Amino acid sequence: MKLGLSLGYAGPQLNTTVQGLVDMEKIGEVERLGYDSIWTAESWGNDAVTPLAWVGPQTSTIKLGTAIMQLPGRSPANAAMTAITMDTLSNGRFIMGLGTSGPQVVEGWHGVPFNKTLTWLREYVTIVKMIFAREDRLEFDGVRYQIPYRGEGSTGQGKPLRSMVRGRADIPVYTGSMAPKSQMMAAELADGCLLTCMHPDRSEVLMENFNPGFEKAGHGKGLDNFDIAPTVVVIIGDPQYAMTPCKMQLALYIGGMGSKNKNFYKDYLSRVGFEEACEKIQTLFLDGKRDEAIAAVPDEMVDALYLIGSKDRIRDRFQRWKESPVGTMMVGSQDMDTLRFMAELNS
Repeated sequence: MKLGLSLGYAGPQLNTTVQGLVDMEKIGEVERLGYDSIWTAESWGNDAVTPLAWVGPQTSTIKLGTAIMQLPGRSPANAAMTAITMDTLSNGRFIMGLGTSGPQVVEGWHGVPFNKTLTWLREYVTIVKMIFAREDRLEFDGVRYQIPYRGEGSTGQGKPLRSMVRGRADIPVYTGSMAPKSQMMAAELADGCLLTCMHPDRSEVLMENFNPGFEKAGHGKGLDNFDIAPTVVVIIGDPQYAMTPCKMQLALYIGGMGSKNKNFYKDYLSRVGFEEACEKIQTLFLDGKRDEAIAAVPDEMVDALYLIGSKDRIRDRFQRWKESPVGTMMVGSQDMDTLRFMAELNS
């Protein structure tokens, strides 16, 4: 199992310190410790790629991943151009993580419709991989994308093009996929799957989705050439207090990410053994009882998904992750002592 560092995205003030996003002293040490990758994100502030362009020339081996680049923010061709440029400048270290984001961001920030998201992601991944491959000029006739465009308002002058830059044909493409059908599609088309959370002892719940995708892809595709990459929050400290931010995050995911009838985080956590707790958390959250929803998150749920407690406790529980099908554990911590400890555990 490899380790990645999840940087996330900046707060109100973007600067070059850890409080903003990028702490090069820390990233330099993380690279020396043997971390395989670092990952940036975007919401409605900083973009995910520019910070990696800052990090790239100041590092030499660590891979540079986006978790995620939002589909509505770029056309597939523009995203592919960005990936080719980043990968070329970093000597083949770029990992392209893609995802739709949610309806609040897609419609409220980017101003485009949030619908047919699985088709959207499938077409997007297919197009960027076609551009990377450069096997022919780009032509695509889909539901969301038509290239060259011939629809309403077209001049009729568009013609198929091929990337002028001969980039790496196999730039890795990951998808942010918590929904079952999206996970199946990731296994079929992508090189990895980014997960917001994962229960390492219940990997069969994921494999029920990944295996049909591997089978559809054919050519021997499987866990040997597909990366399962969950974010795992790690906090060294008294669990009584260290669990609190995790419970706040989980209450938001279970209660507020999606609707009463369609919430992929709630569905996943219900399937791995927390159905009763999820129902209670969601009901309280949607009733506006946020504090009670947080309190309803059981310690067992936090322990199942994250690594919390003393170093000895984390060391004991880390073995579960080593024995799981996870290829990259994306460590969710900004504490350097914690990052050093995780590197020691994984050595």
